[in-house]
Amino acid sequence: MNCEFKRKLPIPKKVKAMYPVTDRMREDFEKRDVEIKKVLSGQSDKFLLIIGPCSADYEEAVMDYIDRLRPVQEKVEDKIIIIPRIYTNKPRTTGAGYKGMLHQPDPLHDEDMLAGLTKIRKVHMRALAETGFSCADEMLYPENYRYLSDLLAYVAVGARSVENQQHRLTASAIDVPVGMKNPTSGDLSIMMNSITAAQSGHTFIYRGWEVESTGNPYAHAILRGGMNAQGENISNYHYEDLMKVYEHYQEKNLKNMGVVIDANHANSNKKYMEQIRISKDVLHSRRVNNDIRSLVKGLMIESYIVDGAQSAECGTYGQSITDPCLGWEKTERLIYELAEEL
Repeated sequence: MNCEFKRKLPIPKKVKAMYPVTDRMREDFEKRDVEIKKVLSGQSDKFLLIIGPCSADYEEAVMDYIDRLRPVQEKVEDKIIIIPRIYTNKPRTTGAGYKGMLHQPDPLHDEDMLAGLTKIRKVHMRALAETGFSCADEMLYPENYRYLSDLLAYVAVGARSVENQQHRLTASAIDVPVGMKNPTSGDLSIMMNSITAAQSGHTFIYRGWEVESTGNPYAHAILRGGMNAQGENISNYHYEDLMKVYEHYQEKNLKNMGVVIDANHANSNKKYMEQIRISKDVLHSRRVNNDIRSLVKGLMIESYIVDGAQSAECGTYGQSITDPCLGWEKTERLIYELAEEL
C-alpha cells in the first residue's frame, strides 16, 4: 500500500475509560433517548429539531451556541425536542478542505486523528454534562461510532455514504435513531433500500469482529434534495415530494414511518436564509394533510452564532468555516415561530 502506517489508535473502550460519563450524564442521555424514540415511533406528537453548525470547528464557539439553545429548549419543550448538531467529521466531495474536528482538532493546524478522537469525545461530553443535551453527529466512518456510542442522541448517514453497505449494516446495530439521507442523485428508492437494510438484522465484520445485529427500528429518511443530470440542485421537501415518500413507506411496510427534512444543502441550494421559508413550508404541509403530519417527524437546520460562512483563516467567532449557516438571532426567532405553528 502506498500509505504510511503512522500509529495504532486506541480502541473505543480505552478512550471511554479515559473519559467516562457520570451517572447524571447517563440518566440525561437515557431520558432523552426515550423521548426521541417516542417521536419516531408515533407515541409522541413532539417535533424533532436537529440544529447547529454545519461542522464543529472551535470548541468554545460550539459550546457557546449549545448553551444558547438551553433556555430556548425550556420555552418550547412542550412541542419541540432540540437535538444540537455537533458534527465532528465532514465529508468532502473532492477530499480537500476542512474534514472536521476529528481530523483537525484545531482548524488552523495539521491533521492529528489521535488528538481528534479524544477531542470529539470531550466536546460531546461537555454538551451533555453542561447543558443536558445529548447531540447529533454524522457517521462518516462507521468503525468510529463506538467512541461516542454512550453520548449520541442521533446519527446521520450522509448522502455520499447512504449507498455504502458498511454504513447500512452498522446503522442496523446502533441503538439510537439513525437518519438515512437520500443520495445526491435524489433517488428515493436508494434511500428507502438503505432504511430497509438498517431496520433489518445482519451478520457482518465490524472493528475486526464478526458481529450480528438485530436491526434498528428507528432508522428513517432524511430528505436533503438532490441533483439532476445537469448538476443543478433539485429540492424534495414540497407537499408532492412528501406524499411520494409516504407511498414508498406504505409499499415497504417498515417498522416506523419517519422523515426529517434537511432545510439546507440541495433543498435550499445552500442559500442559508431559505431555511426559514422551507421550514415553514414543511409545517404547512403537515397541517393540511394528516398522512404528512404522521410522516414528518422533524427538521434539520444548519445554524451557528454568525450568519454565513468564512474561510478558516478569517477568524470570525461563531461563523461556519464550511457551509453557510443561519445566525443566532434568526435561529432563535425561527424556533419560537415553529413552536407557535406546531
